[in-house]
Amino acid sequence: MKPLETRRAELLARKAQLETRMSQISGEFEMHEAKDWEEMATEREGDEVLQDLGAAARTELRMIEAALARMDEGEYGYCVTCGARIAEERLDLIPATPFCAAHAAHH
Repeated sequence: MKPLETRRAELLARKAQLETRMSQISGEFEMHEAKDWEEMATEREGDEVLQDLGAAARTELRMIEAALARMDEGEYGYCVTCGARIAEERLDLIPATPFCAAHAAHH
């Protein structure tokens, strides 16, 4: 079982990566200089991909922030639905998960 502080450090490192990614995505939106319709269409397709990446990053950031709050409250590693201990293997794969395997399918 990993110590809580190791898990916290991993979550904080991932949070920093996501914040950097979101900053880069914002920068990409500001760099548009399309000259013609074809280039504009290509940029719009790229924008959709960037928007999806940004949305995924924001979702993961919210999950990480909630996990850090659960750590502070002493509730990290326990399912928010049933209170059961979340399997270590599950936390290794999805460190910010608030659900045990049984309840994850319902959310």
